[in-house]
Amino acid sequence: MKSFRAELHVHTVLSPCAELEMQPPLIIAEAVQQGIQILAITDHNASANIPAVIQAAQGSSITVFPGMEVQTLEEVHCLCLFDTLEQIQAWQKIVDQSLPEIKNQPDYFGDQLIVDQNGDFLAREERLLLTSTNLTINQAWQQVTQLGGLFIPAHVDRRANGLLALLGLVPTDIPLVALEISRNLSLVDAPHQYPAISGYPLLRGGDAHQLENITGFNHFFLDQPSIQELSWALSGNNGRFLQVSD
Repeated sequence: MKSFRAELHVHTVLSPCAELEMQPPLIIAEAVQQGIQILAITDHNASANIPAVIQAAQGSSITVFPGMEVQTLEEVHCLCLFDTLEQIQAWQKIVDQSLPEIKNQPDYFGDQLIVDQNGDFLAREERLLLTSTNLTINQAWQQVTQLGGLFIPAHVDRRANGLLALLGLVPTDIPLVALEISRNLSLVDAPHQYPAISGYPLLRGGDAHQLENITGFNHFFLDQPSIQELSWALSGNNGRFLQVSD
C-alpha cells in the first residue's frame, strides 16, 4: 500500500461562490505544492469543469476524482465522488432533471464559468447552481451508490447547509461511511461539540473556494487511488485512514 494525501472538496470557477483564481492549472499547481496526490473536484450541482482539471493534472502525480457537492431537497450539502467521467455524467443527468429552472444572476450570486485546462473561458452556465435539487438525502444517496459513487455529507457542523443544523441528527437509515467537518473544526473538539457524529470517520474538508483553502488534511493508505479503496479505508478501524489534526 501507498500513502496518499487527499483533498476531497474543491470548487472551480464553475461554482458562483468560488474565486476567479480557482482555475484548473492553478488548482493543480497548488495541490502539487501541498503534496496532495488525490483531489476531488466538487462544484455546486455541476461537473462541467472536471475534464479540464483532469487534463491539467496530466503529467503530475495527482489523481482527480470526478465529484459534485449536491444540494438536497432539505438544503443539505453532500459530496458525491466517483471514479470516472461516465459516472459523473450519469449523475449530472439526474441532477439536471431535479434542478429548478432558475436563471443565474451573476451580479448577485457570482459568475458560473466553464473553462478549459488552461483556464481559458469556454462558456457560462446560465442556470443557477446555488439552489436545492428535488432529491432528498435518501434519494441522492441511493442514486450515487447505485452508480458506484461515494456519498458523504459535507461540513456537517456548519449552520449553512450543514446536516446537523438542518436535520438535528445523522440519518440512521443510510449507511454513511464518513462525515465531513469544516477545516476550522478540530478533530478533538468535533465529537464533544457534536455528539451525534461520534463513531463516524471524520474527513476534514478544505471546501476550497480559493487556493489557500486546498489543505489536504486527510491521509489514506491505499493499493491504488479509487473510490472502492477510499470506501474500504473509511469503513472500520483498519488503519488505512489517518485523521490529521493540522
